[in-house]
Amino acid sequence: MLIRIDEASERPIYAQIADSVRGDMLAGRIEQGTVLPPAREVATGLGANVHTVLRAYQLLRDEGLVDLKRRRGAVVTEAVTHLTELNGDIDALVERARARGISAEALAAMVSVRASAAQRQHLA
Repeated sequence: MLIRIDEASERPIYAQIADSVRGDMLAGRIEQGTVLPPAREVATGLGANVHTVLRAYQLLRDEGLVDLKRRRGAVVTEAVTHLTELNGDIDALVERARARGISAEALAAMVSVRASAAQRQHLA
């Protein structure tokens, strides 16, 4: 697993780390049960603060994609299977948006709004 960040990006480094891990999950390079590299190792490799990496791992935990276990580290959950099942749908949606001139940022915002509304409806 190679975690990639763009230091020129305005997106926070912790979010880029989480994005990179998520991308590897979507591509099938990271499967359920995989133990992510220790935060200290990732931080050293990226030249980042260990707390930045931990924040990324916590974000993935909050999304249900990893389970943080003492002495075992960040372990990928079965939710990754559901994520990879959506891969084709995501590709089709991105292509439809691109064909209609909708930017990636606008598409992401639209998906976020819809997901939040669905979450609120589910909780009600």
